Amino acid sequence: MPKLKTHKGLKKRIKIGAKGKVTRSKGGKSHLMSGKSGRKKGHLRKKSGVSPAFSKIMKRALNLS
Repeated sequence: MPKLKTHKGLKKRIKIGAKGKVTRSKGGKSHLMSGKSGRKKGHLRKKSGVSPAFSKIMKRALNLS
């Protein structure tokens, strides 16, 4: 069997913590920001967690599990 390749697009978008927790940035920040409230923009700045089921899929795409 050949080696499995890492999904490079996903690798650039998520971070995996020491205990295996997956974090990602929220979308919707690239344009049309003037129509969003300051509160909304503040919430978009924060990192978001990923559900355990989806994190298993992401780790498989990165060949970590």
